[in-house]
Amino acid sequence: MKYFVASGEDRKLTADSRKALRGSFIELSDGVTHYELTGPEDGDVVLMAGGLTIPLFYWDGLVSELHARGLRTLTCSAYGRGYSDRVQARYDETLFTRQLAELTDRLGLTARPLHLVGTSMGALVGMTYAAQYRSSVSTLTIVGPAGLAKPQLTSPHRLLRSDLLAGLVARRRGLQLLQGHLGHNVRDPELGAKLTEMVLGSLRFEGSLYAVFDTLQHLPLTGREDLFRRTGALGIPTLLLWGDEDDVTPLAHFDTARTLLKPRKHHVINKCGHMAPFERPCDVADQLVSFVSARTERLDS
Repeated sequence: MKYFVASGEDRKLTADSRKALRGSFIELSDGVTHYELTGPEDGDVVLMAGGLTIPLFYWDGLVSELHARGLRTLTCSAYGRGYSDRVQARYDETLFTRQLAELTDRLGLTARPLHLVGTSMGALVGMTYAAQYRSSVSTLTIVGPAGLAKPQLTSPHRLLRSDLLAGLVARRRGLQLLQGHLGHNVRDPELGAKLTEMVLGSLRFEGSLYAVFDTLQHLPLTGREDLFRRTGALGIPTLLLWGDEDDVTPLAHFDTARTLLKPRKHHVINKCGHMAPFERPCDVADQLVSFVSARTERLDS
């Protein structure tokens, strides 16, 4: 799909414009990445891989909870999201995995294994990262993962195979489609409004809709059972979390995920939609810290 700037994308990301923006910035091989490394300096690092549209602000609630429990966190906006560069590249797992690998390396976080969390599309990126950098991952937490729905004729990956069609849909109806998608993510209308404001704010930067729709073209969100199976065979201690009222990646896929991933622990969060780290950060933190602590105690004993 040819790069484009959509109507409403009235802001540019530059070195000057970033001075007024929250977070830290680092130049990696594909472009500038927006990140935050925060929390207790002696704490184990939790690295977060986010979903299709979200900037790093999505993790704020969970980050606060993890800091209070002694963990350090590294969050970043994937290319094309938040305040990271809108790169003119193929937006696929290779790009996003390379971004995480380069970021952890440049920040000097490769000396000891870290705890990796992936949610929705980020779960696919997290699993890809875990396979490539197995020795650097101490635990893997998968939350409401994409990838287990069966491919349909109407799947975005299939519908957008044509660059011409993808560009046309993205330009003419892209923002409308994304707003509709955001409406299904959380149960609480107040949180839904906060999420929509957060995502739409970062979509004002030039190249944002191009980045999202190029991702839909090149990163399949259905039919990924093999990736789950390969991840389950890695032997990484894995925690599987899911919201019981998830309308985006329905709980109907929970048993399949358990069979393929072989998690050490699994838990369904009650009265929770698709975005558990955003909707129920305390519950996610409780599960994650309990799981990570048990793993650490076993290693120390």
